[in-house]
Amino acid sequence: MKPVTEETNPRTKDIDRRSTREIVSLINQEDATVAEAVSKVLDQVAAGVDLILARLRSGGRLVYIGTGTSGRLGVLDASECPPTFGVSPELVRGIIAGGLDALHRAVEAAEDNPEAAGRDLAAISLSQSDVVVGISASGNTPYTLGAIEYAGRIGSATISVTCNPDSKMAAAADVSIAPVVGPESIAGSSRMKAGTAEKMILNMLSTATMIKLGLVYSNLMSNLRATNEKLRRRARAILADEAAISLEEAARVFNAADQDLRVAILMARTGGSRSESQQLLESHGNSVRQALDSVVK
Repeated sequence: MKPVTEETNPRTKDIDRRSTREIVSLINQEDATVAEAVSKVLDQVAAGVDLILARLRSGGRLVYIGTGTSGRLGVLDASECPPTFGVSPELVRGIIAGGLDALHRAVEAAEDNPEAAGRDLAAISLSQSDVVVGISASGNTPYTLGAIEYAGRIGSATISVTCNPDSKMAAAADVSIAPVVGPESIAGSSRMKAGTAEKMILNMLSTATMIKLGLVYSNLMSNLRATNEKLRRRARAILADEAAISLEEAARVFNAADQDLRVAILMARTGGSRSESQQLLESHGNSVRQALDSVVK
């Protein structure tokens, strides 16, 4: 039996006869169904976040692994965590079958080797403290299934993100997240709806985890690292909005905080010095929310 991601979509059977405007409209109509499909698996997403959170709080890492589009999405989400949340690049890792070359060109044969996944995970010294998220539209890709099985054997926590609830990966993982997005606009092209669903879920897994770790204050990127001018501008704007001060004053406080946005927020909100704000932050696990709640009523 075909996975649902490989089935032919009756709504787009004549897409090759349509005008350009009709083609993009059909694709858009199919894309509009993805969020609803994801909404039906939010309990499983939340369970995945709690599992990741427990491992990270115990000193473990979050490791995404997959092939093709799924692997690229995992690497993308991992690579965005350090600039967005100020975490070490080691905390969230992304592994793609075929290595770095597979990020910009297809290395299709790599997905057929389950043993290679074990070797790739062993190369980063995967341990039982870590959590592995296997990403595969069909849920039956040998490489990604091999990753889930290897991780399970050594005691790592495992999460599968697929668009096929009846897949081998879904059955093998500790937590299965499997939105059913239905057939693609172009049969089997799982970079489309399935890829969109995977991206939405990875966004939620990493973002919700970082929020629960205290790396977001309110809905602000309070832990961002201002490593270029764009991020420095963003940090100053966040500070100005949060503390209700001018951009000029925000720039002064930000610089006085040695361009640490967390410390700058505390300085602006409490009137404390840099050293006092730094001590307050550290005494509350580097959570701006907890630090402010302890002094601002």
